[in-house]
Parts: sequence; C-alpha cells; structure tokens
Amino acid sequence: MLNRVEAYIRKEGLLNKEGLYIVALSGGADSVALLLILKQLGYRIEAVHCNFRLRGEESDRDEAFVCQFCKEQNVPIHRVHFDTRSYAALHKLSIEMAARELRYSYFEQLRQDIGADAICVAHHRDDAVETLLMNLMNGTGIHGLTGIRSKNGAIVRPLLCLSRAEIEDYLHSIHQSYVTDSTNAIDDVLRNKIRLHLIPLMQQILPKSSENIAKTAGYMKEVEKIVDNAMKATLSDLVTTLQPAVGSADQREAYGVKMADLNDLPSPECFLFEWLRPFGFTSSQIQQIAGSLDAQSGKIFQTASYVLYIDRNELVVAPVYQPVSLMKIPEEGVYKYQEDIKFRISSVDDLTISKSDNCATIDKEKVEFPLTIRIIQPGDRFVPFGMNGSKLVSDYLTDKKVSLWSKLSQMVVTDAKGEVVWLVGHRIDHRFRITPSTTSVLKLELV
Repeated sequence: MLNRVEAYIRKEGLLNKEGLYIVALSGGADSVALLLILKQLGYRIEAVHCNFRLRGEESDRDEAFVCQFCKEQNVPIHRVHFDTRSYAALHKLSIEMAARELRYSYFEQLRQDIGADAICVAHHRDDAVETLLMNLMNGTGIHGLTGIRSKNGAIVRPLLCLSRAEIEDYLHSIHQSYVTDSTNAIDDVLRNKIRLHLIPLMQQILPKSSENIAKTAGYMKEVEKIVDNAMKATLSDLVTTLQPAVGSADQREAYGVKMADLNDLPSPECFLFEWLRPFGFTSSQIQQIAGSLDAQSGKIFQTASYVLYIDRNELVVAPVYQPVSLMKIPEEGVYKYQEDIKFRISSVDDLTISKSDNCATIDKEKVEFPLTIRIIQPGDRFVPFGMNGSKLVSDYLTDKKVSLWSKLSQMVVTDAKGEVVWLVGHRIDHRFRITPSTTSVLKLELV
C-alpha cells in the first residue's frame, strides 16, 4: 500500500522529499493514516488540528487524541479553535460551509507562516465517488464527473488511490487507534445519505460499483484534458477584447463573440458554459442564453459583477457599470467626473471648429451655466451638428452602430436649460455651433 501511495504521489506530482507539508489531522481514520503513511515514506510533515466546537466533549476528545498521537509520533502540531456557529450566523452560511471556510482559510495562513509547500488532506477514493454522485444528482458537466482533484492550488490529496476499507485495514494491521465523528453516522446531509444508504445498496447490487465509478472518474479526467485544451484554443480564437467608445463613462474592457462564429461550433452551449462560468453566470442562465441566440438585440443577462448583452450580431460581456451622480459645472475649470475621466472647460480666442472626438468647441454666448455632465437618459434629444431636425440621442447612437454596452454609459453635457450641448465623443448640438457671428468660444475637453 505504501508503494501505491508513493507511485500515486509521483504520478500526480504532489510532493517532493525536500519540501515541508502540513497534514490536516482530525483524528479520524483517514487523517491518521495519511500522517503515518507520509511519515513512513520520509516526507517532512507538521500537523494541524481544528476544533470547531460543534460536538461538545467529543470535539475536545478529538483534540486530546491528536495531541497525544502527534507527541507519540514526534510530529509538531498546530491547533486552532473556532466559534463556528457565530461565524455561520454572521456570514449567513450553513454550518458545513462555515467550517469549510474557516478550515481552509486557516490552513493557507499557517502554510504561509511556516513556509510549507502544501496542505495534505485525507480525501480517499470513496470520498471522490461520493462527490461524483452528489454532482450527478445535482446536475453537472464533464468537470463535475471527475470526482475530487488530486491537487487544487496548495491543497493536495495523496490518498485518492485508496479506498476507505483499505485505510481502515491498514490501521488495524498496525494496531493504530483513531477517533470516530458521531455526526458521520447521521443521515442529515446529502453526502451522509449517499455514504450510509446509496453506496451500500450499490455495493449489494454490484460489489465493485464504487471501484468502477472511480475508474470512470479517471477516464473523465482524461476527457477533461482534451476538452479543456480544445476549449482554450477556441476561446483564444473567438473571444475578442473590446475597447470602450469615446464618450462612454465606463472605460473598462468588455469581451465579445460573434454570433456567426458561435453558431458554427459543434456545441455553442458547451462553449458558452466555459466562457461565461468565470464571470459568475449559472448553468441555468447559460442555458437561457444559448436558447436566446436568435433573440432581438438588447436582451440582457446579469450576474453580481457582469452583464451579458445580445448586441446585434454579437454577444458582449462587460463589467456591471454603476453610474456616478450627475456633476454640475458652475464655471470654467477642470472637473473630475470619475476616477479615470476629467473635463476641462475653458474660453479660447481661436474660432476653429474642433474635429477631435475628445474636444467640442461651441459658441460661448449661446451657453448658459451651470453645465451638467451625466449619463444619457431615455427621451434625450439633440440636433446633431450639420442637421436641422432633432433626433433621439439613443437613435443617433444606434445609427452610428455604437455598441449597447457603451451606449448605456454614454455621457452628455447639458446647459442650464437641460439642452444637450455635446454628445461626448460624437457631436455637438447644431444650435450651439460656431458661426461667422461668433465672438467667443467655449472649449469642452476630455482630458
């Protein structure tokens, strides 16, 4: 068994003999076996035990056991106590999730403090099978069918090649005691229900069912490598970085995919899942998006931090923009509208009409302060320079093929009467233009 674990560690590239590793030690059979096996294999280890104060005297019993065990094995131990219930209530988490957050946060802090290379946890093959079944029951894709990863950041799992029975047999063979968490025998959560009822039934039907499921997870990991590699190349080819338009208050980059390219893929939904999942879109949302590819331009889907637009013949993902309040400009000067956008308002003698997108020159005598800088609003109208009739600002931007995500954060400068003086980055209003009778010019600049 030691040779199997050593071979698995080598195959997965988990540990090296020169490193220092933390063993998460609960006192249960799995973690006790992990510590003993790594010690026998010659790895340099220290233990860490978390007391979550959830099981009263039993929690204290576990802590006393691991302290005595580490003393006998001459292994340094780090201990921490958590008020898990208070943390769960404060952060509105389940007890299980609160304990997980506290545990892994402390592990990483300790790893950095002592300069350890990784944290070893004692998940085994049966845990991986339970995870795969949980994912399958909840609905999952390829990634959810791979069970538990042998390495996830600084977390490594050297015992995934062993079953729970093999671990217990090993401890019995060397007469090593361990503690048992009584909550594992209560079928109050999905994992325990699977462990206590589903897997035993599966084993009755087919004795090697768990072993075969574990093999399937291994096959799926190989398929996952192929899919991830292909998807990485496809994402690189299809996703383009979009720069915000001049005049948009939101100057952050967005990302776009042409609808035609998407529809040429064997599975647009699979592509969308891999592309959109890092932005926080759920599986349900992605299914809706995949079913809306023929929808009219303007349809929107949103997460906490990102928004997806169906914009003409393109899907665009952009950060959620929170517009700043309007800014009043009482007189000439330089004004900071937001962190990355400043306006300079000044009088000039030059009567030349500016042709720069970042600058507007208007007849000063036709403008009444205070000016206002704000985002466009429904119903905004202006007379585009060179035209006679008025036009909705929204329609003007649509005609100019301004992207929806830039359009929604488009800035305007208005005068004291609320008239649009400058559609920033595009056109001034024709009524404020410089004419042969102009004697003074007001210059509006994005700086």
